[in-house]
Amino acid sequence: MNFGEDVPAVDAADIPGDAYLLDVREQDEWDAGHAPHAVHISMAELSDRAGEVPRDQDVYVICRSGIRSAQVTVALNQAGWLARNVDGGMKRWAEAGRPMESVSDNPPYVA
Repeated sequence: MNFGEDVPAVDAADIPGDAYLLDVREQDEWDAGHAPHAVHISMAELSDRAGEVPRDQDVYVICRSGIRSAQVTVALNQAGWLARNVDGGMKRWAEAGRPMESVSDNPPYVA
């Protein structure tokens, strides 16, 4: 899904392994399956926790499909961060065969 030039995007398959990956999904989505080194700050909590997001490196923002993360990407960029939307979100992440984990003993999945 392309949101135009206002939302820089990158495919999930192209995210560097050492990237700062910000997962903005809800807790139940995160619990079901997430990237191993992602940082979880839900979209609803971001205004209160924005200070935790580094300003000295690119921030890759991910959600389930790329829509919420596109909104967050725009907001972060307007506030001075260097953010990129993960196009296709966790659905694309899983399709690309990228690693995932869950918080339970169940196999990870995209909720």
